[in-house]
Amino acid sequence: MDYASSDAPSVGPSPDMLLPHGARGVKVVVVGGFGVGKTTMVGAVSEIPPLTTEETMTQAGVGIDHNPGVAAKSTTTVAMDFGRISINEQLILYLFGTPGQERFWFLWNGILEGALGAVVLVDTRQIEVCFEIITRLEDRRVPFVVAVNTFPEAPQHPIPALRTALALNESVPIITCDARDRPSSRDALLSLMGYLRTLAAAQESA
Repeated sequence: MDYASSDAPSVGPSPDMLLPHGARGVKVVVVGGFGVGKTTMVGAVSEIPPLTTEETMTQAGVGIDHNPGVAAKSTTTVAMDFGRISINEQLILYLFGTPGQERFWFLWNGILEGALGAVVLVDTRQIEVCFEIITRLEDRRVPFVVAVNTFPEAPQHPIPALRTALALNESVPIITCDARDRPSSRDALLSLMGYLRTLAAAQESA
């Protein structure tokens, strides 16, 4: 199901419609720059047909959308992506993917509202885009993990070097993943869940 909207989505689907009896649903956001694979990741792991807002790219975006390494990209997300994955019988994740172009980042406030955590998807060919993304999450106090999408043609860097480049605290997980691969993308989400449990345990013992 595709649709286009210029309004920030502030509410998600009704939990009563999507949650099995006794399960808990939480909101997780997949964020990142233009063309890093957010729509691909949501679609790869979603157990329901993902809702997307993909539109054909036109000449209007030339010189505006920063797209190194993704020149062949012909569509782009203009509002959000939505999917769902059951981690187990008690926990279901609602996945919301953000638009990547900076001109659509004003929509992020509504998408981030109520999020338990986020996966920051990274393309090492445009790593500089991550600085503002990470700052936005930190300002809103949204916990996150960093997942480096392993594009075949992208430069590979050691995890410690990426951590230094992104100025990340040692506690923030950095992993590699293939956004096209369901198990790999699911592992990225499980990494976020593990990190959130660690944060919760630290708060309880403080």
